[in-house]
Amino acid sequence: MKKIELHSVSKKQLKQIHTWLRAAIQLLYFIFIPSVYTAAFAGVKYIFTQIGAGGRIEFTSFVTVLILICLYTILFGRFFCGFACAFGTLGDAVHALYRYIFKKIKKKPLLISDEWANWLGKLKYVVLTAIVLMCFAGVYGKAKGTSPWDVFSMIRAGNFKLGGYIVGLLILILILVGMCLEERFFCRNLCPMGAVFSLLPVLPFFALHRDRENCIKGCSACTKKCPSGIGLPKDGSPRVEGDCFQCQKCIDTCPKGNVHTGIRGLKGNEIWFTLFRGILLAAILIWAGV
Repeated sequence: MKKIELHSVSKKQLKQIHTWLRAAIQLLYFIFIPSVYTAAFAGVKYIFTQIGAGGRIEFTSFVTVLILICLYTILFGRFFCGFACAFGTLGDAVHALYRYIFKKIKKKPLLISDEWANWLGKLKYVVLTAIVLMCFAGVYGKAKGTSPWDVFSMIRAGNFKLGGYIVGLLILILILVGMCLEERFFCRNLCPMGAVFSLLPVLPFFALHRDRENCIKGCSACTKKCPSGIGLPKDGSPRVEGDCFQCQKCIDTCPKGNVHTGIRGLKGNEIWFTLFRGILLAAILIWAGV
């Protein structure tokens, strides 16, 4: 049987392979390691609760997971958000189903406008600040039952005893509606861990840039396809986009192939590189006991 080489695969076929590979990695993380987000953010809450109480900060399992995920993000960017976060995967599935339904009924889906999206994107910092202040003041425990990600974790674990989580359930339902109206709605607008990640000093090695000099005049395909609606920095710029989920969609979308990492010759969506990052992250999390 003749061996099929990747270079013989068409650009469209390779794009489909990348899409299915990402979906497969997301599904595996969703099934086997769904609690990383809650574990990492529990680390954030623990740190500020201890600071507020004047207590000693110890390297608990939650703090360990938080540190490891942050270090991984500093090196590789927000690969965790794009491939491994259960809440992000839920958002992708809900939005894809919503658009599929409207495509089938041949109707234009209702979506959040770009103007509103720009304003809503700042909310995650408000959410993070509010939670940090509540932890610092020692009153976060009184808000039990209002957390949508706690409700999601319970449902994901098969626990439907949500009597004390009605507010959190209602917020989760509203978030699901938002996920329909905007791709990565929660990640862009409400995720406190996303706010933490976007503030990290990400190294430029694997951050995405584009060769603007070779772009087609008037083309903005990468920005339109981006779940965060960001414009990538040009080559040579030290700027790193903190809201980039490393989903790789811009790389496959660019008609000129201008998008690449900070390392010349590495696009960032190579199958081996995607698998390497996914396996490395899984190994780190398993080692941390998640």
